[in-house]
Amino acid sequence: MSVSLGLNRYVVITCAVAVLLVAGAVLVRADDNEAAGGRAAGTLSSTPTRALEVIDSRTPAQSAAGVSRRLFTSADTVVVVDRKDRAAQRRGIAEATARGVPVLVSDPSVPREVDRLGATTVLTSGRVREVPGVRARPLPETPTTAAHPTRRIDAIVLTRSRSKNAVAVASARIAGATVLEVPGADPRLTPAVAKTLRSRPDSPVLALGRPFVRNLPYTLQTVRRDVQQPTGGYLALPGKHYAAMYGHPGAPQLGVLGEQGVRDSVERVERLARKYRRLGTATIVPTFEIIATVASAGPGKDKDYSTEASIKKLEPLVDAAERHGVYVILDLQPGRTDFLTQAKRYRPLLERPHVGLALDPEWRLKPHQKHLRQIGSVGIGEVNRTADWLAALTRRKALPQKMFVLHQFSTSMIRDRSRLDTGHAEIATLIHVDGSGPQGAKQDTWRVLRKNAPDVAGWGWKNFIDEDEPMLDARQSWTRVKPRPDLITYQ
Repeated sequence: MSVSLGLNRYVVITCAVAVLLVAGAVLVRADDNEAAGGRAAGTLSSTPTRALEVIDSRTPAQSAAGVSRRLFTSADTVVVVDRKDRAAQRRGIAEATARGVPVLVSDPSVPREVDRLGATTVLTSGRVREVPGVRARPLPETPTTAAHPTRRIDAIVLTRSRSKNAVAVASARIAGATVLEVPGADPRLTPAVAKTLRSRPDSPVLALGRPFVRNLPYTLQTVRRDVQQPTGGYLALPGKHYAAMYGHPGAPQLGVLGEQGVRDSVERVERLARKYRRLGTATIVPTFEIIATVASAGPGKDKDYSTEASIKKLEPLVDAAERHGVYVILDLQPGRTDFLTQAKRYRPLLERPHVGLALDPEWRLKPHQKHLRQIGSVGIGEVNRTADWLAALTRRKALPQKMFVLHQFSTSMIRDRSRLDTGHAEIATLIHVDGSGPQGAKQDTWRVLRKNAPDVAGWGWKNFIDEDEPMLDARQSWTRVKPRPDLITYQ
């Protein structure tokens, strides 16, 4: 089965007997005994369609059949190879390459593809079952040596592994497509792949395998448009470390970010970042973690025990951060409302490339709970819904990947954490280990929360200037916390 996805504006391309291009490869019908050099050249259309299609294949055989369906419209001869015999595959690929015909892996779907191609002859390599209704025989004892005329089809084929998908890759190359290996199914991770895709923005892309289905429309768009982080690169994590000041503007009791004005906050966070830069060659990003909604003792007009700062109040810090290369994380303390409702209030700020989001479950109350009487908590469904919304916003606005921070100092704060959805390419999910007190207790919390944790993009550590006993300095935070935190926050 294939999944058809539009790249630009996500226009869906539907394919019945699917062809990726307007008119695909037409292989000239010729007797397979005829010398390759005497055959007329087949032709392949190079008409671009500005499309992306992902073949939802689970096996090399499905990938090979998918490439054949999309890049070839007909072929008089088809080569079919044993799915396990690598030597037989190499011989079959060589013969198919010389003849300029598609090559398939032995599989129950082969007869259907042979019929679609209109093939009258099937050449087999290795232990291959008979193909009903078609004359099948082993490869000739003398391999065909004359290469088929050079073709060039304007298409790019992505595969996680050239070797595991060797047969599909061979058919793509026979058609003249460019084949790129993308081990993690994310072109942002491989600079050479990103460069090629960026240099050919109009070439149709065909991706092989289920891992590409979910995220390739976004990641492909990111590299083709060169949508980079404000600090460089496509990803928020890994590869960078964030040194952050935490707090609320004008409220020194809530953290160091509220102890001074905007200009002084920028200077202070830059000094903090320089301390970490002196410790090595890592990229250090100065960061503001701004409490956008503040947990309150009283219910307030909306009865939610949370005071939501206006966008106007936060904009001076957010604007200054953008001018000076400071990343921003908006922190939510929602009280009796929910994280998604509050996140949507700050959509205009989250639409900016340098602004991420943090959820603080300590301050997420159940009905009838009050702050400081109970420690709040959140169910994983609410976390995942918020992540879904943030990822969709990032994708829709063609923004670089965003930081998505989950604060936690107790296992009970995020219920069913093992079901955390970490598969969004649009967001880098990070668990931030909070909690103040003696260093031994903080290290114990760090170890407990990391045990059996979801596969998140990074981890954060918080230094409490007044409450830690003692607080780690920059060098100690960098060397004593293992593994090294990706986000180090000061409150």
